[in-house]
Amino acid sequence: MYEAMLRVGDASQLIPTAGRDVRVDLWCNDHSDLVQAIGEDSAAVLADVAESVGIADSLVDGDERVAVTEGCLAARRDDNIEAYVGRHGCLLLPPLRYVGGERVCRVLSLSGDALSAVYRDLLADDHSVTVDSKRRIDAVATGGPTLDPAGIVPDLTVRQREALLAAVEGGYYRIPREITTAEIGAALGVERRTAEDHLRRAERKVIETIAEYV
Repeated sequence: MYEAMLRVGDASQLIPTAGRDVRVDLWCNDHSDLVQAIGEDSAAVLADVAESVGIADSLVDGDERVAVTEGCLAARRDDNIEAYVGRHGCLLLPPLRYVGGERVCRVLSLSGDALSAVYRDLLADDHSVTVDSKRRIDAVATGGPTLDPAGIVPDLTVRQREALLAAVEGGYYRIPREITTAEIGAALGVERRTAEDHLRRAERKVIETIAEYV
């Protein structure tokens, strides 16, 4: 088996995330979808979804919103990723993620050539496509995840992700530390306390997510 992580960018998206502090996961069904939006702009995203296909029910917890739609978002456009994946006998692994103006897709296939064909078709239709990773899965392993470990990455907001990456790249977790939280804040253009808040929230999510695998 083969697995690829693709990022597909377009001028327009079913769920607009470009320039927004939000990360959206979408589980599609024939009649309705489940939408999870996390970030400071999650309310704006859900408002767009409500205007597009309607929302049957929703839950709110801080900057996280989960909604069940009244209609299928993918049915509103004919160039959704499912069409390309199905054309070549591949499987789209849910959820479909929208972040930074791109659709992030995990595609599984028994053939590496089929994955390449999906990539070529997307390019031929003028989609912007980036291959984040492509790997062969030789066997089903027990006691651990079979597919891309990226599936266990917690839902971080854009700012939390930026703070965590700045900390890692700057040497915040090295001994001794090579960067301060004030310097992280300066790199992000925010106050030290704001940077520390983003960092603490990101750290908590990461630790809670991986704890069961330790």
